[in-house]
Amino acid sequence: MRVLLVSNPNVGKSVLFSHLTGARVLASNYPGTTVEITKGFLKLGDIRAEVIDAPGTYGLTPTNKAEEVALELLNQADVIVNVVDATNLERNLSLTVDLLQRVKKPFIVVLNMWDETKHKGIDIDIEKLKKLLGVKVIPTCGLTGQGVKELVEKIKTASPPKDLEKEKWSFIGKIIERVQKLSHRHHTIWDILEEVSVKPPWAYPIAVAIVILSFQVIRFVGEGLINYVFAPLFTNFYTPLIMKLSFFIRKSSFLHSILIGKLGGGEIDYSSAFGLLTTGLYVPIAMVLPYVFSFYLVLGVLEDWGYLPRLAILADRAFHKVGLHGYAIVPMVLGLGCNVPGALSTRLFEERREKFIAATLVSIAVPCMAQSAMVIGVLGRLGGQFVGIVFLILFLVWFILGIILNRFLKGESPEILVEIPPYRLPSLKALYKKLWIRLSWFFSEALPYVLLGVLFVNILYYLKIIDFLAVIFSPIMTRIWGLPDQAIGALIVGFLRKDVAVGMLRPLNLSVRQLIVGVTILTIYFPCVATFVVLLRELKIKDMLKSIAIMLSTALVVGGVVNFILSLLKI
Repeated sequence: MRVLLVSNPNVGKSVLFSHLTGARVLASNYPGTTVEITKGFLKLGDIRAEVIDAPGTYGLTPTNKAEEVALELLNQADVIVNVVDATNLERNLSLTVDLLQRVKKPFIVVLNMWDETKHKGIDIDIEKLKKLLGVKVIPTCGLTGQGVKELVEKIKTASPPKDLEKEKWSFIGKIIERVQKLSHRHHTIWDILEEVSVKPPWAYPIAVAIVILSFQVIRFVGEGLINYVFAPLFTNFYTPLIMKLSFFIRKSSFLHSILIGKLGGGEIDYSSAFGLLTTGLYVPIAMVLPYVFSFYLVLGVLEDWGYLPRLAILADRAFHKVGLHGYAIVPMVLGLGCNVPGALSTRLFEERREKFIAATLVSIAVPCMAQSAMVIGVLGRLGGQFVGIVFLILFLVWFILGIILNRFLKGESPEILVEIPPYRLPSLKALYKKLWIRLSWFFSEALPYVLLGVLFVNILYYLKIIDFLAVIFSPIMTRIWGLPDQAIGALIVGFLRKDVAVGMLRPLNLSVRQLIVGVTILTIYFPCVATFVVLLRELKIKDMLKSIAIMLSTALVVGGVVNFILSLLKI
């Protein structure tokens, strides 16, 4: 049996889906598209039913690829579960009546957010609604799981709707008149917060405050996990095992180079060893995973709370300048903490063009938290104005490059079509399940690619290809960027860890101008290996190579321009 959940966007369908299927779900692209659908399984007695969370749609006349996929899934389903926002019954019934008239399959209507009808003074007569629609109607609350057990029981006995040969809107009007009653209620503090967080002048300072607070939480959780969990685990328990393994393998051998890498002074520097068992595991697990965890935790809170759509609406106008809609703020904000989740989140875009623009901009002009800290550490001691210059350059690169990509890349960037849901207290159970699904994906798909990337860089080092590249790029380093030959080492290390690479500029006794040029180029020229392999996964090889060409070209031009301008300004 195949059960399809179909609804308007933002009615709590995904939360209901998690109640039905638990955390063991599969997320994949619908064949022939970039639209992601989620599948899970539900046990109905002796039957193992497949449950599909279809993309949200407003009607049966598709306006984008996500809605086209939702309609195609209708033809493949055995049972249709139409999830309705009970607090917006009249608007949601438009899709319900369309489905009842067109789809002659077992059908159930779920009135979700049933708890909120009481808070808003809405009274709905369930029995009258059942008779008028001619199908089973079940009130549910995705937050608490109320009604889910009844829904599971009714799926097995669901029946097709009777013929509905009625004019849609007059029928909906009749339903609303007979089943729904409204009573007056005073505005609550939640109502007031919902209004001020989307309407100027308060909406923008609130948005800035929430973003700053989110970063503080992300950094606190991420750095706490690194400093007090993962780093001690590697130092106290894992390092002794690796040192014993190193003792039994000849240090100059190819096997030692691949598995363990370089040992500095007989000790392991996990950031620069470049071995599969050292850097290959330490970077994704001890450096990237803590930030991925903290970002997805905060992102889940913002999603379930209901603030993320509001933030997207506020950012929509600005992001249209670079060919993206307001939801592009998600990968940008994530990228400021760690580029890996920033690149991962580009899958929320349904168009290939948007995904390419967002991924390229994140990789080029959005410094991660660790790199930003190193930029401040290197330049801050010389004056805060120099740190400001670097971030101003990155912002201008982001904006100008985005405009250029928007102008010359073929394709469309659809409008943002989102409803603003009411604020709700997040469910801890739902947050846990969502976080578990996202982290499981990181371990199963991102981690293997990171290991392959480290292996690739390691082989390049062992075969002396990196040294060969250093000779080739020396003229660019000295003549265009004004940097000494020794800085090539930082660029190479930057492929693995950009924050470490920025730190490698400090002992080179560079001038202020050279430091500004160096840290700017390190941010722009190439993502770290962890981000690189995610780009390979998300963009595929052809678009990834295009993105790399844009990165290198941008670094070449920006480095030269910045060096020239700063020379004129005598910096």
